[in-house]
Amino acid sequence: MPVYRGALAVALYCLLWTLLGAAQQSAYDEAQAAYNRGDYSKAVEILKAAAQQQPDNGQIQLLLTKCYLESNHIEDAVKSAEKAVSTDPRNSDYHRWLGEAYGEKADHAGMLSAYSWARKTQKEFETAVQLDEHNYDAYQDLIEYDCTAPSIVGGGEDKAQPLIRKLTSMDAAEGHFAQGVCRAVKKDYPTADTEYAKARENRPKTADRLYDIADYFQQRGNGDRLLEVADSGEALAPKDPRGLYYQAVGFILKGQRYTDAEKLLRQYLAIGPLRSTYPGPAEAHYWLGRLYAAQNNTDGARNEYKEALKLNPKYKRAEEALKRLG
Repeated sequence: MPVYRGALAVALYCLLWTLLGAAQQSAYDEAQAAYNRGDYSKAVEILKAAAQQQPDNGQIQLLLTKCYLESNHIEDAVKSAEKAVSTDPRNSDYHRWLGEAYGEKADHAGMLSAYSWARKTQKEFETAVQLDEHNYDAYQDLIEYDCTAPSIVGGGEDKAQPLIRKLTSMDAAEGHFAQGVCRAVKKDYPTADTEYAKARENRPKTADRLYDIADYFQQRGNGDRLLEVADSGEALAPKDPRGLYYQAVGFILKGQRYTDAEKLLRQYLAIGPLRSTYPGPAEAHYWLGRLYAAQNNTDGARNEYKEALKLNPKYKRAEEALKRLG
């Protein structure tokens, strides 16, 4: 009987541990779903409770970091990212996101302290790349930092170009994209146009990279290129709503298929999540305004520009467009 009771106790313990693990995974999955639909406050609520049960779970802290960044809670993002790194200092992705959090801290800091945070940002991106040379997001972050930041905080294109060459040797699409970023920063737009086009032709493996290219061609007003990228995005990730948005903008830039463009933008407004890597609702309303203006529907255009400014009072393109209407 003692042996039987001991075995039963072990079995019950294992069962309880399995059930606890399943419950914790279920909570994480629920938080991930909330994050995916842009409900960051709900995701944070779930994750904070889960973190109390699993204080050494780096994945929980990583998702918390992303939620805090999306909701502009920078201090909390930094703390969660630092906790993630502390759970596994060899995890490349944890360091990359700590760099993202430090970068946001630098952007919101005063001039003197911004230098210190910028240096920390660069160090984390460098660490992420050193730990995993196939962490292409970390590569892109580091290259963009080097191409953008002044030498006083460790930046410089001379540092970026060797990284770009190495990245191109591993993945041509990633390399051409990185070169496009650098050329655009230097306002060498003809070369940037070519590099971004080559990046698309080499088939990026993630929708985020494709739609970053789309965003560039949108800013350049290149409807043909934009529609090419939107088509590639639809093929790669047919459920990603960004394809709706960029296809609509491409039609508007080319002055064609306005009825389809309006429908696509309305669809995007209905399902697009509020996320930094997605065009915001204000942008969709701005392009609806552009569409109506092209159709000489002044009242409709004015209403859309006003809605864009209601959602984002600092949206200069909408403000300027509204002024042009009179």
